[in-house]
Parts: sequence; C-alpha cells; structure tokens
Amino acid sequence: MPESPSATPAGSEPEPQISAEDSKLVVLARSARARIGAAEGAAVRDQDGRTYAGANVALPSLTLTALQLAVASAVASGATRLEAAAVVTEASTLDGAGHAVVRDLATDAPVHVAAPDGKLLGTVRQ
Repeated sequence: MPESPSATPAGSEPEPQISAEDSKLVVLARSARARIGAAEGAAVRDQDGRTYAGANVALPSLTLTALQLAVASAVASGATRLEAAAVVTEASTLDGAGHAVVRDLATDAPVHVAAPDGKLLGTVRQ
C-alpha cells in the first residue's frame, strides 16, 4: 500500500482555491459526514457530472473509508471515470486506501482534503 499522500496544509502560503463544482463536492462530503456523525465524509463527481457521497463504514465484517464508499457507489451506478473527489476529515492526510480507489478510475483527478468546517487543507493531484 502506498504511503498516505499528504495534503499541503494552508500556512503562510495563500489559501488554496478550488472551482465552484469542486466546492460542491466539499459541501456534499460535509453533509454525508454530519448526517450520521461519521469520522469522515467524501464525495466524487463522475465523467457525466453525477455526484456520489458517502461516510466511512466500520462494521465487524466490513470497513470502508468514506472515499471508498463514494467511489463504489459511482461504479455501481455505471461510472467509468472520475473528474474530482473531496474528503472531509479531521485527519491531516488522505488515507492510502481512499487515494488508491480514486486512482483506479482517474490518474489525474484532484482529491481535495478539507477540515470538518469545510476549510480546504490541500489537494492531492497525483
């Protein structure tokens, strides 16, 4: 498993900016997280502009990151490519499993990592 790609935190650098469409993904991810009080929420946009959201799942027999669930929902609906993804989490890095599943469908899609308040922490592009 690859090392967890880290999102570049906003520090003395200017705050990162994302498109309006990608900002909607952050809103969806925050909603998915808040709806059930999950540790993280995620949302993805497919090649047709459809969006899918999910929260992390932790059951005795199944564990999924929010991003894995959002991508699985997209694939189950027929998506073959992702345009972008967003994860809302208290962690400062993007988990390796979520990163890998996005890369299964898109090598160049940005994955935006945001704090629970919606502030963008950074974007993973590789």
